[in-house]
Amino acid sequence: MICRVGRTIGQGLAVAVRTSATPLVLGMHLARRRDGDRHPDEPSPRWDLRLASKAALDEIFFATEIVSASFFSLRERRRVVREIGTAERLYERKGWLRTPAKFHRRPPAAEKIAIDERRSPFGPYQHLRFESGYQPHPEEPGRKRFLEYAANRTAHAWTMRHPGPSRPWIVCVPGYRMGHPAVDFTGFHARWLYRDLGLNVAIPVMPLHGPRRVGRRGGDGYLSGDFLDTIHAQTQAVWDIRRLIGWLRVEGAARVAVQGVSLGGYTAALLASLEDDLDCVIAGIPAVDFLRLFRSHTPEVLLRFFKAMGIRFDRIEQLLRVISPLEHTPRVPLPKRYLYAGIADRLAPPDHALDLWNHWDRPRLEWYRGGHVSFVWERNVRDLVREALTASGLAVARKRSGARHRRKHTERRRLPARSGGLVEAVR
Repeated sequence: MICRVGRTIGQGLAVAVRTSATPLVLGMHLARRRDGDRHPDEPSPRWDLRLASKAALDEIFFATEIVSASFFSLRERRRVVREIGTAERLYERKGWLRTPAKFHRRPPAAEKIAIDERRSPFGPYQHLRFESGYQPHPEEPGRKRFLEYAANRTAHAWTMRHPGPSRPWIVCVPGYRMGHPAVDFTGFHARWLYRDLGLNVAIPVMPLHGPRRVGRRGGDGYLSGDFLDTIHAQTQAVWDIRRLIGWLRVEGAARVAVQGVSLGGYTAALLASLEDDLDCVIAGIPAVDFLRLFRSHTPEVLLRFFKAMGIRFDRIEQLLRVISPLEHTPRVPLPKRYLYAGIADRLAPPDHALDLWNHWDRPRLEWYRGGHVSFVWERNVRDLVREALTASGLAVARKRSGARHRRKHTERRRLPARSGGLVEAVR
């Protein structure tokens, strides 16, 4: 009882300290990104009240993360440092740092799927559950700890499936902190994909999220600074989705597209380099470099503190190569690769999307006037998804009304990229 009270008081004090420090950290974050840091191909936003309001939503989300996000404790410092060093030596010996694709094993299609029929304001859907079966490599540090996350060993997915003959499927990979039906259906406009575009929809739950969570909130432990857990979770994410796709193909799916947002965009991009025969991949507001993201959102004083603790960022950078989409060669043909990004994104800055765009040989990239959070209601995001799925043969093109078609084209202009390509922006 005394221990429980002590933990509660400790948690309360931690929240109080974080809350009091939030204005300072938020101010450092606001001042961190300057025009001089811009990628040469990044469009320069013309700020107005509407765009500033969208960017503010990103900062509000960031502030909530400061107050509530979980990180490894100082007591675990030696264990974290030891695991990073052990993993680096193992990955080097196995050749995974030279050839990251060899790190990933091909999983079997999912079997023994439990399917529960559910209802929601978005319509009826199915809740799928199956054994993940993922295990880190036998010698990997953190293996035993990761396998003890009991709830995470069961994979989950939400599906909306048409009766009758088989139709194309779109697999929508959620972002960080998602993993609940209402949030996921809203974020991906699942009813629109299902009813208007006529697709079957599958939304897998990412490891450590939703019903798979191991902390207070979905996503705790995924990006907590415990980098071996991050590697295990991201490797499990593509493992589980590949198992799900394998099951869809057994069920008769002849065509499968994948789209992801944020962390899901990272995962979709990695899938595009591991999974054969995807008909289309859409990476939305992708954060494609975990370490750069960590550095960009962490004040310099805290980065120096981590270094003083023995956290070697050069070693972490090497380890993350095995799960980085920028270190893998895409298998999806160039015409079937698509990206979209917000010009005022404060959480996954535009340079992440541009790095993936360049790595992917500059496919179709749509810029929208908004931030990270605002992608949900941006019209040209939905237009890009429709375009990608129609051009890839998964959805049937519908005739656009003349007024809307004219309005869309009067609102858009094309900007020449400094490196010679073309990127699109919206007025």
